[in-house]
Amino acid sequence: MSKQPTAALPYLLPLDHKLEEPLYLQLYHALREAILNGQLSRGTQLPPTRVLASELAVSRTTVVTAFEQLFAEGYLEARVGSGTFVASALPEEMLHVHAEKAPLPEKEKHPQLSQRSQRVMHSPLVPRVQSPPAKAFQPGLPALDAFPFDVWSRLAVRHYQHPPFELLSYGDPAGYCPLRDAIARYLTASRAVRCQPEQVLIFSGAQQALDITARILLEEGDVVWMENPGYPRARGILLASGARVVSVPLDQEGLNIEAGKRLGENARMAYVTPSHQYPMGITMSLPRRLALLDWAQRAGAWILEDDYDSEFRYRGRPLASLQGLDKHGQVIYMGSFSKVLFPALRLGYLVLPPELVEPFIALRALYGRYAPTVEQAIVTDFITEGHFLRHIRRMRALYAHRQQILVEAVQQELHGVLELEEHDAGMHLIGWLPQTMDDHLVSQRIAEQGIDAQALSAYSEQKPERPGLILGYAGVNDQEIRDGVRQIANVIESLSKKHNR
Repeated sequence: MSKQPTAALPYLLPLDHKLEEPLYLQLYHALREAILNGQLSRGTQLPPTRVLASELAVSRTTVVTAFEQLFAEGYLEARVGSGTFVASALPEEMLHVHAEKAPLPEKEKHPQLSQRSQRVMHSPLVPRVQSPPAKAFQPGLPALDAFPFDVWSRLAVRHYQHPPFELLSYGDPAGYCPLRDAIARYLTASRAVRCQPEQVLIFSGAQQALDITARILLEEGDVVWMENPGYPRARGILLASGARVVSVPLDQEGLNIEAGKRLGENARMAYVTPSHQYPMGITMSLPRRLALLDWAQRAGAWILEDDYDSEFRYRGRPLASLQGLDKHGQVIYMGSFSKVLFPALRLGYLVLPPELVEPFIALRALYGRYAPTVEQAIVTDFITEGHFLRHIRRMRALYAHRQQILVEAVQQELHGVLELEEHDAGMHLIGWLPQTMDDHLVSQRIAEQGIDAQALSAYSEQKPERPGLILGYAGVNDQEIRDGVRQIANVIESLSKKHNR
């Protein structure tokens, strides 16, 4: 039940003593209009008639008469011992008035957007607003069913029961210092990243980190190299910054540097996923990495290394980072906890060259100021007490198993129709469709069955050499994988029959 403050009613109920219309009718119409347009919502309690009369500087009889008319028409109701309320069941006349509400002015229907936002909205590679995620096969979704919530809850209780003042106040825009130290130690040991804790900045997810990077380092019209096919959300953020995104093709060694030079030699930045290219899964070769670093040094360009899922390599150790090879401070290293822990945590980080730390902190302070500090403290304990590495080891084994289940299910249900090969890293595989099939159409029909199998062509500016589906397997259990593959098989079989008619 809502309760309208008495002081607000005079502003909702303007009365004019100079008009010929009686005051009680003015009050009746004003109250009715306030109910109709939602200013006084259903169940709102009105002040007693004496109080309202005093507030409006009218006689109590004026208020009583207006109320009686509204009672008669069903807009108000009395509750014994409680007072007068806007009716919870409104009369049919009022509902009809709502249905005939005047349309918005034309300019409000079609707002004038900036050129930047129009470029983003009209780009075919920018992901659209999605409904709640399907169970299978959403790429990038970790195994939430296997997350150690018992451990996480214990750590959370530790910090929320008796939180120190610094965890509840405005935090450091650079991030929680113990977490920055823990990340620096982890990256140095596991990814050969060369950094000090002072170079690590915490953000509310990798996408915010990318957005702020673009705001600081890119001018309107600056050229940015983007892998093709590549990560659509990164493309959208770069377009929104005003950059001119150039799609650079891939080959078996990763980003084609020579093609990038031909398309935009004076690019200001290159966005790359060298350890496990998204979505193709290619690992950039050492000669190609050195060539990319050499180009960046000569061109005075930045390299943004997105290391989004390097922890999940099922054979051998995770590969060393591109940043660890950088001798000239050209590489910005970006990571996130969305795939190794859970997406809703919204914690990402950058490892910056020392000269960029101060300007990044200054702008970070303007955009959200800091990520939630208590969550940063929980993640810190999760890392420093050894839970993080244990969780990663368990997930490597689980994801390798789930990948195998996916490959076996596809071989059983879609043999000869969908080509799928095992991979030694990652959280998704690409299922290759026959050349005659439209992966957009297949993906759309599969989505109608509640399955998220994204079209490879949605990640590429040009039509890919072969149509394919991106199948994330990490976040679904064995039965969901098998059921999902069976539904994909039914869709493909149905489309094949229509095509052959």
